[in-house]
Order: sequence, then structure tokens, then C-alpha cells
Amino acid sequence: MRIKNGVTCAIACALLGGTAAAQDEPPLGRVASLSGPRFGVTYLSDGIVRKLDDRGVGVRPAVSQFGWQFEKQFLNSGSGPTAVSEWVLLFGGMEQGVVLPSLTWLVGLRGRRGAEFGVGPNVTPAGTALALAGGVTLRAGSLNLPVNLALVPSKSGIRVSVLCGFNTRKR
Repeated sequence: MRIKNGVTCAIACALLGGTAAAQDEPPLGRVASLSGPRFGVTYLSDGIVRKLDDRGVGVRPAVSQFGWQFEKQFLNSGSGPTAVSEWVLLFGGMEQGVVLPSLTWLVGLRGRRGAEFGVGPNVTPAGTALALAGGVTLRAGSLNLPVNLALVPSKSGIRVSVLCGFNTRKR
């Protein structure tokens, strides 16, 4: 009986494997670079301000942000959303005489009309956390104008950032 079950299993695997091997390969993907400057403001909760103060960095709850977003958009040929991966390097608080570096890696989706959402790790002097970001990329000719809202909850409190910038599509 075991031999019969083994033969049946081998035949089924051969038939199913042939079907899978006969499937068409997906088309070659295209990647577009949408990197560019970012600027905005981050609001720090009281807990974040206290944690930074404990580390010798005194700041008010609102800090300016200036930096660069390194973005790759993985284009699809259909009408659905495209995948996006981006690294956002920011320097905040310079108007207060301090430099608060922040690095965030976001992975997400962008719809045809520019609405986008991403999630990923964030590292700052206040600690590490998970960033949640959403927004829209508007177009003016060949210029892209992203506007985003990011929430970064952590053990110490929450950070809320509003960022905008510009870029053009490069291959």
C-alpha cells in the first residue's frame, strides 16, 4: 500500500511541477529614482523632550527638519499601486542650535493618483521606533511634490512630522 501511495505522490508532483514550470515569467521590472530634498517640522511629545533633555539635548517641542529622501519606485505596467522603498535622512532642531539626526527606512505603496503609505524603522537620539507615514505626491509638469505626515510612537512618547519636498523622475 505504501508503494502505491508513493507512486501516486510522485505522479502528482510531476504533473503539478510541469504546470508550474510552464507558467510565463513575469515581465522585467522597471525602477525609477525619486530622490530629493525634504523639509518640514516635527512636534515632540513631552516624554520625547524629557528623554532628549536627559541626554543633554535641550529642545522645544517643535523642531525644524531638513534632509534628503533616497527613494526607489518599483514601477508596474498595470493600473494598480506601485511598491516604494525610501530612506529619509533628516537633521532637526538647527533653529534651536542643536542637530538631531534621524534615519528612517520606509517600505510601502503608492497609488496611481499619488496617495501613499509606508512603514519602517526609525533611529534618532531619542531611541528607535517604528514609523508610520502617509501622504500624497502631487505633480506639476515633470516635478513631483510629495507632502507627508509621519507618526513615530515609542516608549518615551510620540513624534509627529509634516514634511514636503520635490523631485523629478530619474531612471
